[in-house]
Amino acid sequence: MASRPTIQSKGRAEPLRFEVRLRIYSAVLCVLILGLLTALLFVLHLSLASVASILVVVALALLLVITTFTDKVIRPLQTLANVVAALREEDYSFRARGARSNDSFGDLAIEINALADMHQSQRLGSLEAAALFRRVIADLDVPVLALDQANRLRLVNPAAERLFHINASRDMGRAAADLNLERLTAAGESGEAVIHIDDKLAHAPSRWMVHASQFRQRGVPHTLFLLSDVSTALREEERVAWQRLIRVLGHEISNSLAPIKSIAGSLRSRLPREMNGSLPDFERGLEVIEGRAESLNRFVQAYRQLAQLPRPVLRRVSVRPLLERAISLEQRLPVELKRILDAEIFADPDQLEQLLINLVRNAVEAAFSAREASIEQTIAAKATPSFGQVALAPAVSIEATPHDGFLSIVIADNGPGLTNPGNLFVPFYTTKKSGSGVGLVLARQIAEAHSGTLELRNRADAPGCEAVVRIPLAGK
Repeated sequence: MASRPTIQSKGRAEPLRFEVRLRIYSAVLCVLILGLLTALLFVLHLSLASVASILVVVALALLLVITTFTDKVIRPLQTLANVVAALREEDYSFRARGARSNDSFGDLAIEINALADMHQSQRLGSLEAAALFRRVIADLDVPVLALDQANRLRLVNPAAERLFHINASRDMGRAAADLNLERLTAAGESGEAVIHIDDKLAHAPSRWMVHASQFRQRGVPHTLFLLSDVSTALREEERVAWQRLIRVLGHEISNSLAPIKSIAGSLRSRLPREMNGSLPDFERGLEVIEGRAESLNRFVQAYRQLAQLPRPVLRRVSVRPLLERAISLEQRLPVELKRILDAEIFADPDQLEQLLINLVRNAVEAAFSAREASIEQTIAAKATPSFGQVALAPAVSIEATPHDGFLSIVIADNGPGLTNPGNLFVPFYTTKKSGSGVGLVLARQIAEAHSGTLELRNRADAPGCEAVVRIPLAGK
């Protein structure tokens, strides 16, 4: 054990240790006793040899008594000092001996042992609480980070590691600026803020609400950051708003279209037979009204699918047969199956198959539209197609690979790509001549109902677009 340093005053001698003082007092006591005994022996007129013998025996006895006395006094004090020093070093395994009541040293040992038991219990409780805290933080899906007053990383959980691409064992203690966490430090000044983060694992930019709070660890101020993904909540609110709007509009339009179609049909059927053909404009107008009413009704019913999508009935589904059924319905273009691993997911096969059919159909139409646009440009320019233009045949491929507990299904085409990705999932918005603007919105709604995501992005390695569907693997 490390000895406690002695504080010396300037100009003053260092005081004697307790053990030295105790021995000095004992030696003085022995000298007094021997002096008194010598005087008493001489008064009794004993011989010098007798006096010397008695004094030697008494001196040895006194030496034995004093040695035993000092040992009984000093050793318990040393033991208590060692126990207190161990407590100071946060080692609570030592205990003092001789703990008994109605005894000066015993009472002191009892109190010190009780103090050690209390600290040991508190230490065990704090260790268990810290272990529970680390376990809860590690299992949280909410990203959690902590920075010290120098903006250095001191705490990060796996969710934050995935979001910010941080490795705890490598990046702990690094500055926030080196880890691209400046947006967090700026949010920490205001307490709450919304930031945009490009989540490469989810392949989509998302909005996060940052909650910052202050705490101290060993007296050093830290800032704790908790991030909440508000993109999903905002999309859910947006979806509910669209459903309400579509439900109201669909109801009102359907109620108006039904009598319009019925009246137009009744008027056309009541025309006198002898007048058939004599009023072609009138007949054609009634046919147009009836036909457009029917078309508009089908159009409205298509949008009402967004408000009536049932909850998925999940069961274990094999991926390869699901993809093979989806591409077998596409007859205009052979779809290439690339890397398809034998994985299983929990999904509603009917809804997920509808999602894949919509995405494959969109990819095939985009590939053909690029080919037609290239031919039209060549004809308009009255030029001979080059070898590269002729070789640009429509192509669509699918690959499915597991990654980080999810199955990523990528449907790629060599079409013109995305020109306005911000409006892809807005209902009623479409770039097709005959499109309704329902397919992609319905597909994303199905993906999110399966706790997954859907993203469309331009291909990085070639012209065209790719749709990425991420569905949790079975067991995840």
